[in-house]
Amino acid sequence: MSRIGNKIITLPADVSVNVDNSVVTVKGPRGTLSETINPDITVEVNGSELTVKRPTEQKRHKALHGLYRALVNNMVVGVSIGYRRELEIIGVGYKASSQGNILELTLGYSHNVFVAVPSELKVSTLTEKGSNPKVILEGTDKQLIGQVAAKIKSLRKVEPYKGKGIRFVGEEVRRKAGKSAGKK
Repeated sequence: MSRIGNKIITLPADVSVNVDNSVVTVKGPRGTLSETINPDITVEVNGSELTVKRPTEQKRHKALHGLYRALVNNMVVGVSIGYRRELEIIGVGYKASSQGNILELTLGYSHNVFVAVPSELKVSTLTEKGSNPKVILEGTDKQLIGQVAAKIKSLRKVEPYKGKGIRFVGEEVRRKAGKSAGKK
């Protein structure tokens, strides 16, 4: 029994869901998202409740049941509330700035790194005196935000000795001890 798949998704008042064959389209105040689902899985809309059902108890159907319920729920949350991901840049001389959807990062390489953020997302940077620069990604598509955040994070991975690099705000990094044995 899939606990996630059996949960009912409650739709906010300003969100509408349209199911056409195997395409689920969700419209809300922040935009429209659509997802193609497996034809075996059925999505039913009853007033302000949405349920995802599977045809059999096969392991494959159970896995798809939970997956598509989570994807549809992410779409509903995305078009109603939206998603936000914050990255923190730690290191001396590391900077971030944005113009439109182009993110410019100074990460200790010989040249600045430019990242083109998809037009579906909004990128902004925050640099306050006394704190590390932050990159803020906002949008409706949770998968796209996670993918872009992972790409930005991979430009300068956090090293375990000094903790320099790009990380998510609040992320814990395991630190290693340096050389403990000195000269005798």
